[in-house]
Amino acid sequence: MLACLTIATLVGCDPATTAQQPATPPPSAAASGTAQPEKDDSKPVERATVANFVGMGLQSAQDKAQADGFHLLTSHDSAGRDRMQAFDRSWKVCSQNQTPGKSIPVDTKLDFGAVKLEESCPSKDEKEPAPAGNTMPNFAGKSVKAARGALDSGASITVADAGEDRMVLMESNWKICTQDPKAGAPLNGQPVEFTAVKFDESCP
Repeated sequence: MLACLTIATLVGCDPATTAQQPATPPPSAAASGTAQPEKDDSKPVERATVANFVGMGLQSAQDKAQADGFHLLTSHDSAGRDRMQAFDRSWKVCSQNQTPGKSIPVDTKLDFGAVKLEESCPSKDEKEPAPAGNTMPNFAGKSVKAARGALDSGASITVADAGEDRMVLMESNWKICTQDPKAGAPLNGQPVEFTAVKFDESCP
């Protein structure tokens, strides 16, 4: 200390800086750029072959798909009528979204297009109407339920029987004959009127 004080008068020695400094730790492997082996927790993707489900009853198709390892299953109305497949045994498969014979991951969604057992499958799935937006679509031949779903949820809609004086209760069983506003007309919140008949009937 005495020597430091003597030197301080000459060069400005700070006693505190003369204390021994702790040793600098060696750089880590990450800081030095040395790669560390990463633990590989990945598992091989489980795959299964897609069966041909077309022509099967919807319940049987779903049972087979699950037995094959697929569990993400859904279905839709191939006739485009927006019907729910409430009782799977009453429906048959007309189409499927995955190609038969193809090997795919088992967590892939399988979507079955279906119609009622007594109905014929369409040549291709009928598309439900797209959301109407600001222009009135052409709903002729579409189910009343599908048309209602394409219009704004707040739209005022009136449906009348085009042939008799019946109440239109199960809207998915009724097809539209006429509409007001006409197709292509601007939609600005005005009420919408439909006339309809059942799907096995002809529009007057």
